[in-house]
Amino acid sequence: MKWILIPLIVLAAGATLFVLVKGVIGMAQGKDLTGQRSQELMQKRILFQGIAILLVLALLVVAGR
Repeated sequence: MKWILIPLIVLAAGATLFVLVKGVIGMAQGKDLTGQRSQELMQKRILFQGIAILLVLALLVVAGR
């Protein structure tokens, strides 16, 4: 089970980093005047962070057995 969780954690962390960088670049360009796109990216980032945290917790539970 551990060998499944570790790549999933890396994938979730990578997705979080990708969305974060995409949002920072979008803010730097200043094209999003309404902030709608920034809000969507922030919501995705929080989702991916939550998934990563849950996967880490699951790994800790599995490793503790």
